[in-house]
Parts: sequence; C-alpha cells; structure tokens
Amino acid sequence: MAIKLAFIFFSMILVNNYVLVKFLGICPFLGVSGKLQSSVGMSAAVIFVMVLATAATWPVYTYLLVPYGLAYLNNISFILIIAVLVQLVELTLRKFVPPLYKSLGVYLPLITTNCAILGVTLLNIGTESLIDPSAPYYTFAEALVCAAGAGVGFGVAMVLFTGVRSVLDRTQPPKSFKGLPLTLVSAAIVSLSFMGFGGLLENLFGISA
Repeated sequence: MAIKLAFIFFSMILVNNYVLVKFLGICPFLGVSGKLQSSVGMSAAVIFVMVLATAATWPVYTYLLVPYGLAYLNNISFILIIAVLVQLVELTLRKFVPPLYKSLGVYLPLITTNCAILGVTLLNIGTESLIDPSAPYYTFAEALVCAAGAGVGFGVAMVLFTGVRSVLDRTQPPKSFKGLPLTLVSAAIVSLSFMGFGGLLENLFGISA
C-alpha cells in the first residue's frame, strides 16, 4: 500500500504533472510565475484547495451523488465546493498575508475556475471499468495522495518556470519573440524535459502507470 501511495504521489509530480504534461492550469502558471514569492504563494494555495477539494468531493460523489443517481451532477457540485474553498483561502490571505494577497491579484479568485483543480477531483472518481461505473478509481487515501502530489507538481512547475523567466528577463531576444511568444516557447521546452521521466517511476517502484 505504501509503495502504491508513493508511486501515485511522485507520478503526479513528474510523469503526470498537471501543468507541464497535461497542460492544465496554464493561466496562473503563465500569469503568476514572474516572481518567486507569488509562485510559492499561489502553489501553497493550490495545494491547499486541491487536497481539501478532494477530501470534500470524493465522499460527496461516493456516498451522496452515486447512491441517489445524481452522479451526472458531479461537475456542478465539484465547482461549487471548489468555489467555497477558494473564498476561504482568499479571506484568509486578505486578513493574515495582505502583501501576498495583493501580489496574486486576479489570479487568486481564478483558482475557482482552475481546470487543474477540477481535473484532479474528476480524476479521483474516474471509473475503473464499465462493469461497475460507480467504483472510484482511487480509494479515499489514494485520492488525497494524488491531490497532494498534483498540488506539489503544480508548485514544482511554478517555481521551476520562475527561475527560467528570471533568466529570460536578462536576455535580448529578437523583437518578434519578446514577451508572451518567448514565454510560451520556454514553457514548451520545460515541458519536453518532463517527458524524460516517463519510465522512471515504473522501473523504480515496479508498478505500471
């Protein structure tokens, strides 16, 4: 069990990184990664929301929506739960960490519509087979570990790209590449580097992804 949990955690950071492999959550990734403090703050907020959202949505889906034949409402209910959690984070940062709250700006409320957070909650209830559509893909413990790994992976991508952008700021690219074009090309190259982790975890843990 511990090996499987470790495999899930590290696979979400390296092999299945939501930003650099699945290309979810690109908006805050590009918008907030300009400064290290903002990147770390956003990453901490995303990890918090991902884990709490999973802790709330998995039981709601498993013990409420599925038994009453309301599984088709999972997207709406998940978005509502995530919105409440984001409001909690926003109010907390506004009261206790005002500088971070101001630096995150509009990207903090945008966590509500961050497809990476919604994606991880939906992944955790994915069906194992067509025989039992109500069976969650992950157990509750595995879902929490998956969410934590996805959040840490988001943070790794953010901090890593902050370093890349700090180097880019000291360069003199051609005029046509300045700004967003160079940022997107750099993000693509960083993403390619993560594809090299593909078979690493399978060989390390002896588990197929």
